[in-house]
Amino acid sequence: MANGVNSVHVLGNLGRDPELRHTQNGTAVCNLSLAVNESRKVGDEWKEHVEWVRVVVFGKTAENCAKYLAKGKQAYVEGRMQTTKYTDKQGAEKYSTEVVANNVVFLGGGSGKGGEFSTSKPASAAAKDSAEPEFYDDDLPF
Repeated sequence: MANGVNSVHVLGNLGRDPELRHTQNGTAVCNLSLAVNESRKVGDEWKEHVEWVRVVVFGKTAENCAKYLAKGKQAYVEGRMQTTKYTDKQGAEKYSTEVVANNVVFLGGGSGKGGEFSTSKPASAAAKDSAEPEFYDDDLPF
């Protein structure tokens, strides 16, 4: 019998700023909350639906998420689903499902914290290598 496949791909916007902490041995752990929006047809009308996805990221990627992402920024996450069982304060058994990220891609631009990436060279580098033309994100076909 073949093993199953546990692969998740999620594209959404952060609902709050990333939460970074470290384990006792110093490993960075970052928690993200992604809002995934979709339109659903209900009768003759289209209704917006938001699905909230909890994501946990480890190591250097976790540190980069905390540094470059912020509430409202868009991110693409690849990972696997993981469900854990715990007991709440009243003694009831609860389950929590989250995506354990293998890869996080920061999407979108903007000002402020996170997402501010440019495909052009800095002015100092462009001056050193004037033979290569400068280009900007607006020039890209995708």
